Amino acid sequence: MAKKELPVYNIENFQQEHHEDSFYANTLQEHLEKHHFIHVPHKHDFYLSILFTRGSGTHDVDFTTYPVKPGYVFLLSPGQTHDWKLSKDVEGYIFFHTKAFYDEAYTRVTIRQFPFFQSIYASPLIVLKGQSLSTITQLFRDILAEQHAQKPLKQQKLLALTNYVYVELSRCSLPAPAAGHQQVHYLARVRELEGLVDLHYKSLKLPRDYAALMNMTEKHLNRICKATLNKTTGQLIVDRIILEARRLLVQTQLPVNRVAELLGYVDNSYFSRLFKKQSGETPLAFLAKYRR
Repeated sequence: MAKKELPVYNIENFQQEHHEDSFYANTLQEHLEKHHFIHVPHKHDFYLSILFTRGSGTHDVDFTTYPVKPGYVFLLSPGQTHDWKLSKDVEGYIFFHTKAFYDEAYTRVTIRQFPFFQSIYASPLIVLKGQSLSTITQLFRDILAEQHAQKPLKQQKLLALTNYVYVELSRCSLPAPAAGHQQVHYLARVRELEGLVDLHYKSLKLPRDYAALMNMTEKHLNRICKATLNKTTGQLIVDRIILEARRLLVQTQLPVNRVAELLGYVDNSYFSRLFKKQSGETPLAFLAKYRR
């Protein structure tokens, strides 16, 4: 049976008045009015930031539902699935950009230095109040104004303002002092592990397999995962498998046993039990709820 993949949008799908191929900014109201195709589940190939200043609703990111309220900021990485149900009075700001927009401007850092972009397991939601909300709101407004202005060094200022937003949001999400050398090392190893899991989750399911690939003991790898993500290595592997299972169930018309097979499980019953243990519902119940 033919697959029905979720659409993956790039910045060119949203550009109308402006023709930059690496950056986009708008009010949330205008964005929603002009681009009706975003009201159904979809993905992006860029980094996305949304600030809600009014209204309510829900926002589903990789099949987890988050509330929408004034002062809520969502930050999404390329490839994440999302959709929302928003009240008619919703207001806010939105901007997004390519990976190259940020990374090509710096030689010693990348966009993944920020906590909300470091891992697929990081929460996409940051709740702002008081002065922090005022500061971030003004920065979103400044970004929008600069996007519509035609002034010299526009790209440089947009980059500076974007970096400022990410720094301030990082401070809001990480109030503790900056991590020491060991934590920086642990983050690097977790990124390496996530990359390996992305490559091998269909064939390698056990923590010891990844520990061997990383030339360390299973115990030490588990210690790193617990210290960095508060998850065991096994939980990280299973989370990635279940995320992919949800994507396949939603994006294709394949039966559950075929999804299980694609993910490396010959025993469909075992796969269904694993899915229910992690999700609290069977694959078919998840799919039925998602389609309602």
